[in-house]
Amino acid sequence: DLNGQLHGQHLAKEVVIRAVQGFLQSPRPEKPLVLSFHGWSGTGKNFVARMVAGHLYRDGLKSECVRVFISLFHFPHHKYVDSYKAQLKKQISETMQLCKQSLFIFDEAEKLHFGLLNAIKPFMTHYDNNGEVDYRRSIFLFLSNLGGNTINEVALDFWRAGRAREEISMEFLEQRLRLELQEPAESGYARSHLLKENLIDFFVPFLPLEYHHVKLCARDAFLARGLRYTEAALDEVARMMVFVPKEEKLFSAQGCKSVSQRINYFL
Repeated sequence: DLNGQLHGQHLAKEVVIRAVQGFLQSPRPEKPLVLSFHGWSGTGKNFVARMVAGHLYRDGLKSECVRVFISLFHFPHHKYVDSYKAQLKKQISETMQLCKQSLFIFDEAEKLHFGLLNAIKPFMTHYDNNGEVDYRRSIFLFLSNLGGNTINEVALDFWRAGRAREEISMEFLEQRLRLELQEPAESGYARSHLLKENLIDFFVPFLPLEYHHVKLCARDAFLARGLRYTEAALDEVARMMVFVPKEEKLFSAQGCKSVSQRINYFL
């Protein structure tokens, strides 16, 4: 499914499949699997999180073993951070008691207060066997726009050098990504213990999408609705998107977001 439906993301595809398969096949993992997805909006972070949920649980995101937290929706006010911490720890603990294998998705993770990230740190560390609940089988996914500019710069440099985006390696990009995340900006990441204690197993980069990727997203959106399409229609949808930077007009500013809404324009 990732091969057929996730476009322009050779790194994310490879890392997610290897990490999740390796984790599921391990008889006794030492700690939960923690993945942090990074990249511009519309590049596939939510899409992959939904796909992981859909393949691990019959009810996908609706499963009682899956919890989705959206920063500004669930934890909007910093003055209530202590109350949020208690709620969050309780919800994670209850889900882990209920399910042998839980999945926790944190959307807009860069907007999470560092106090919340530190509060859930104990659930992600190496297992000490003292607690009543075995949380080693859990998976944590953090979805963030942080690092998007670094990822895009690398993709643009490769393009300008006449090199294929598929030549971008995980080692090269992950290193640059880590550096950006450690900058003490406004994000909770830099101030939390997650980075300092190396609790995130993989920083997964999502590359910016080019014109032909947007066309593939448009094709998928037509097919998902059982509609016929023409190359001209796909081109028209892709041309409706805004492309940056100004000179090259190479990357879709909103990735594949709003592609399906734009198809309504043709109906």
